[in-house]
Amino acid sequence: MQPGNRLMDDLSKLMTNAMGVAQGARSEAETAMKGLMDRWLADRDFVTREEFDAVRAMAQKAREENEALKARIAALEAGRDA
Repeated sequence: MQPGNRLMDDLSKLMTNAMGVAQGARSEAETAMKGLMDRWLADRDFVTREEFDAVRAMAQKAREENEALKARIAALEAGRDA
């Protein structure tokens, strides 16, 4: 029964090594794909979510200030016409 056990041990070691190689290849492929995507996105000049949110907040503030100024101008013009 010893030769059978040795064969199973060798087969088990071979499968364990194969799984390690497969995991290493997967990790390498993920790293390469992430690098490729990062470069592609950088080349396209996309903005980050933080930059987008900051500009949107600035635009909202500018709109609010515009509305306040319009109301003030309307009030001043109404006072002048009276």
